[in-house]
Amino acid sequence: MCRWIAYSGSPIRLEELLYRPRHSLIDQSQHSRLGVETTNGDGFGVGWYLDGGGGEPAVYRGTGPAWSDANLREIARSTVSPLFLAHIRASTGTPVQQTNCHPFRYADWLWVHNGSIREFARLRRDLVLAVDPDLYPSMTGSTDSEVMFHLALTYGLRDRPVAAVERMAGLVESVGRAYGVPDPLQMTVATTDGDRTWCFRYSSEGRSRSLFYSTEMSALRHLYPEQASLRGLSEETRLVVSEPLGDLAGAWQPVPESSYGVIQKGTDVLGRFEPAMP
Repeated sequence: MCRWIAYSGSPIRLEELLYRPRHSLIDQSQHSRLGVETTNGDGFGVGWYLDGGGGEPAVYRGTGPAWSDANLREIARSTVSPLFLAHIRASTGTPVQQTNCHPFRYADWLWVHNGSIREFARLRRDLVLAVDPDLYPSMTGSTDSEVMFHLALTYGLRDRPVAAVERMAGLVESVGRAYGVPDPLQMTVATTDGDRTWCFRYSSEGRSRSLFYSTEMSALRHLYPEQASLRGLSEETRLVVSEPLGDLAGAWQPVPESSYGVIQKGTDVLGRFEPAMP
């Protein structure tokens, strides 16, 4: 399917995570170890917020493989951001085109997804009809991921993100049941407004795609005092990833099944995710 990362913390160059780690996101585009597919070459994207700027994020997306895009390398080398999402795509059936590449953006929100809505072609009409008519014109692609984003926006993502995503998941499962589709939803999702980041791991079958979060910086510095890359990062720095970017023991913790997390200033949150009928 896909791989993604969500970063929040001290401002860093995008290349520090996209290219430099031993098992960077670009490496995962060719050599994924935990994904359904080894290769994720059906497009890519990165969305980032300016350091101290807030507001609408910048987005760069391409339809080719991430590993061969020279412009992505240039952007990653020269762009510094305190919060960004990046995604490499393995299509589940929809076309390889720029409007189907993540992150999806609406105003100051970004959204990335790994997974699928099973038999999406059968369920799509009913799901799209549930999208707020005012939001419908902003859907330009044909993926289940973009529909999920707009359903979450419809159900109040901007005010109550967890409840909105739970209602989105509840609708997908309800429509799936009506069409006799078993276990219709598989998802790991990251979404952000440029201040906080919400991450979700859930599947109807209870066997969700892999997702990990980084250990607290103080603990990592204690474990690995020789790692220069850890010294300049604040205690607020966090990463959530589809699969670990390296092999440091204790650096990555699995996100529990059917759960959500909130990365924010101060204490982060980890809670139970439960789909709800809209």
